[in-house]
Amino acid sequence: MGSRLLLVPLGCLVLLLPPPGAAEFSPSLDSDFTFTLPAGRKECFYQPMRKEASLELEYQVLDGAGLDVDFHLLSPKGETLVFDERKSDGVHTVETEDGDYMFCFDNTFSTISEKVIFFELILDNMGEDGQDEEDWKKYVTGTDLLDMKLEDILESINSVKARLSKSVQIQTLLRAFEARDRNIQESNFDRVNFWSMVNLGVMVVVSAVQVYMLKSLFEDKRKSRT
Repeated sequence: MGSRLLLVPLGCLVLLLPPPGAAEFSPSLDSDFTFTLPAGRKECFYQPMRKEASLELEYQVLDGAGLDVDFHLLSPKGETLVFDERKSDGVHTVETEDGDYMFCFDNTFSTISEKVIFFELILDNMGEDGQDEEDWKKYVTGTDLLDMKLEDILESINSVKARLSKSVQIQTLLRAFEARDRNIQESNFDRVNFWSMVNLGVMVVVSAVQVYMLKSLFEDKRKSRT
């Protein structure tokens, strides 16, 4: 079973099989996705996994009132592995078995505000490294004559690959943090502008009232008698 991610909006958690026609991501050991979750809605996703593999999932709420969402992670047997209630971010790692893992983002507690959510999946031990090693053995020959060990080359390549993957992961998370901070700053900017205009209006009204009151104090209210 290849590594793929299926997007499936659901109304409840009891459905464990993706419906026909669900969107499919291309196979990848590292996938990230950003989507908008409307108020009062829940979105669920499926990820097929192998036995003794590792599934790491990180999510962040980038925009929306409260910056919070409910998160559920279910095993292929329907058991709840993780439940986060109204959190803005989370990182979870599970050792997997054969089957489809389902994770859901729940915004049903909000009746007005939609949420912008980012999540990233990191899959380890999915059986591709062994195939890569076999591919290298087909092309590398004469290692005894060159006084080189194939294992050392593969170890160096795998180390570089792991470091590059970690760098990409960190950069993706930093972009997510930057997007959330930018949304917060823009919201604060609009709020400051609004209250500044309110304060300015109050100052103008108070100044006009003060001028009127001072002017009325010096008016000659005596009336001439005829």
